[in-house]
Amino acid sequence: MTDRQLQLTQNRPPSVAHLFLERVAATPDREALRYPVPTAGGGPDGWAGYTWAETATRVFAIAAGLMDLGVRPQERVAIASATRVDWMLADLGIMCAGAATTTVYAQTNAEETAYILADSGSRVLIAEDAAQLAKARERRAELPDLAHVVVIEADDAVPAEGDPEGWVLSLADLAERGAAYLERKPDAVKDTVSALRPDHLATLIYTSGTTGRPKGVRLSQDTWSYMGHTIEAIDLLRADDIHYLWLPLAHVFGKVLLSAHVKVGHVMVVDGRVDEIITNLPAVRPTVMCGVPRIYEKVYNGVAMRARAGGGAKGRIFDWAAATAKEFSRVSQDNFRRTGRAAVPARLRAKHALADRLVYAKLREAFGGRMRACVSGSAALTPEIGHFFNGAGIPVLEGYGLTETAAASFLNPLAANRVGTVGKPFPGLEARIADDGELLVRGPGVMLGYHELPEQTAEVLDADGWFHTGDIGELSDDGYLRITDRKKDLFKTSGGKYVAPSEIEGRFKAVCPYVSAMMVVGQGRKFCSALIALDEVSLLAWAKDNGVPGDYAQIVADERTQALVDGYIQELNAGLQRWQTIKRFRLLPRELDVEHGDLTPSLKLKRPVVEREFHGLVEDMYPKD
Repeated sequence: MTDRQLQLTQNRPPSVAHLFLERVAATPDREALRYPVPTAGGGPDGWAGYTWAETATRVFAIAAGLMDLGVRPQERVAIASATRVDWMLADLGIMCAGAATTTVYAQTNAEETAYILADSGSRVLIAEDAAQLAKARERRAELPDLAHVVVIEADDAVPAEGDPEGWVLSLADLAERGAAYLERKPDAVKDTVSALRPDHLATLIYTSGTTGRPKGVRLSQDTWSYMGHTIEAIDLLRADDIHYLWLPLAHVFGKVLLSAHVKVGHVMVVDGRVDEIITNLPAVRPTVMCGVPRIYEKVYNGVAMRARAGGGAKGRIFDWAAATAKEFSRVSQDNFRRTGRAAVPARLRAKHALADRLVYAKLREAFGGRMRACVSGSAALTPEIGHFFNGAGIPVLEGYGLTETAAASFLNPLAANRVGTVGKPFPGLEARIADDGELLVRGPGVMLGYHELPEQTAEVLDADGWFHTGDIGELSDDGYLRITDRKKDLFKTSGGKYVAPSEIEGRFKAVCPYVSAMMVVGQGRKFCSALIALDEVSLLAWAKDNGVPGDYAQIVADERTQALVDGYIQELNAGLQRWQTIKRFRLLPRELDVEHGDLTPSLKLKRPVVEREFHGLVEDMYPKD
């Protein structure tokens, strides 16, 4: 952190709504948002967009419409929708109305949706479509505070003549009401924004949680203003960037990027359809993209599998190029750390140049050809995969943060990326390691507390303002943080040895191209074992090439599949300490996913859920324990 960076984050306006008004005034005619639209012939998507002035027109209408519905400052307005441009417009509208956004994942079931709406006291729900509306209707008796539901895709949800109860209206109807409200009170939005204070509630994000009921994390207006200024100050995003956004905006990782967008003023291309990423990247040609580790793992494993499927020579070339990329990344980073210059020996430079022509250039084109940087967050990125992309000319900058710290607390600088760490603290953030190894942080990005949960707030947020993250970490002398595991995930074998399961799981993802998820178990046991889920697409391709018949469950039960995975387990074990090695494993009969409750919406493993679900397989690995 430099003095200049710290200075840029200070003396900031109190809210993102203030930043939005400043942005619109500064660059009204510059492109702000781009989003997919179906072509007239029903073919592949085309793209449309809004300038900042056009964005403001829509945002102000939504804000005024909410005011007309009776929403007042700091009252909650929920959004239940997948990532789309309307989510962003609605969120900005809520903030410009002085209200606070409650985020709800589109895949959240009716019971948990109702819990979040009720616990937050949300006055209005902005629902994506009829399916989201149905969740609120089903539990309406439990939602006395919910006065209205506004539907984005209203054709199948709102009668043409309107809702006779007045409970449901379309987003277009809300905007019309807002336009009329502004005719009567033209300064309503600006006056509301000017009255916002830094400590006002801006957002309630419910932790998806790996155990128990989700908790509402209260984030202030100042938190988002700070984040916008900080991301600009560290030069992650620039005004001439094209940022491709697909992350769920209900998650804090996606939400923090909206603050940066408003402050920096770059183009944001928004499409939440994960299955369209591969198609969209060459079309959009972004300069920046943020994602979770699973996306980078799937790209790496997919490229490796396609190369190996192309024949012996192609497979060997890819393996050689991948090893060269990793070596190039490690050597250049080690030299930069020691000397300040990312120099590599001439022989390695020559190998790298050849590998670039054969492999890396094609990979960069698949990312659009001009990717300046990618960011990985929400979970640990395997260093081997980080080194591969870094060496291939697509720097993946790993960062760290929690919902309680507004997603971003640490990030690797592009000019001094250090794979295997989550980088340096943001300007204005204090960090230290407690005596037991737990990371503590303090600063403007830390939450106000958990909603209506003072005792649970006090458990993690002490009287001096230090937030106890629950993560075990190490800080280097020059400020880089390495996270070793979640405090609650560490376990001890019956032999008294501590094991960090996520470290082992990350290593396995680097050696096995077919793995989707791995969960290491062994608490109080004589040895470590693992439950392993394989990636269905990769597995079926391998099965076809190797004459293994059947569906997913049949293939994983086949002894040839067991032998394939066992080979990778032995490769993993070769690099582990004796007490860390995986003595037994079981392949799961299905992939782990959000729908079954195995993963959080941000794709974190719910360990207790998985262990309960597959308790029989775990016990089968310890028959006489």
